[in-house]
Amino acid sequence: MYNSIIEINNVLVSEEILSEFFCCDYEKCCGVCCIVGDSGAPLEKGEERILKREYRNYKKKMSPEGIKKIEEVGFYEIDSDGDYVTPLLGNKEECAYTLMEDGNCFCAIERAFCEGKCKFQKPISCSLYPIRVSTLSNGMKALNLHRWNLCQCAFEKGKKERLPVYKFLKEPLIRAFGADFYDALCAAAQMLGL
Repeated sequence: MYNSIIEINNVLVSEEILSEFFCCDYEKCCGVCCIVGDSGAPLEKGEERILKREYRNYKKKMSPEGIKKIEEVGFYEIDSDGDYVTPLLGNKEECAYTLMEDGNCFCAIERAFCEGKCKFQKPISCSLYPIRVSTLSNGMKALNLHRWNLCQCAFEKGKKERLPVYKFLKEPLIRAFGADFYDALCAAAQMLGL
């Protein structure tokens, strides 16, 4: 079964982003999405420069291993698809920008941002999860829902709370695409009776 695609301001949006439910259940997952994966978090063009510029502001929140990795390879790596991604630690799957506290994983960049010490919140791909953004050959962006078994509890919690993906991600969607885009997304959901 195929889902409908909605075009808003030259952005193609999978209907699943409007119809499916999602709400992070941090008490159950403990931030495991930052420490498990086959690649680092995707970086938008220019985010690697922001990571470099803000480094001194979030560095104190990073682990010694993360700092060492950044100082060895830089602020990004290129994955097997040729995309810029956050570096991973050694043979592990953990993002170099993680902060571990009492068995829970947090983003060192976001922690510094929340404390007013950093101007960059974190890579937009992290903020937008479970939405994945891809750029098509014609230059248009496509927003699709990514399903990962690690986040099953978040899909279940979202369904229980009746919180659609696009409402859960209101702030990052506005950050990435603007308030007009988000308003149009809400209008599309209403028009579709979602």
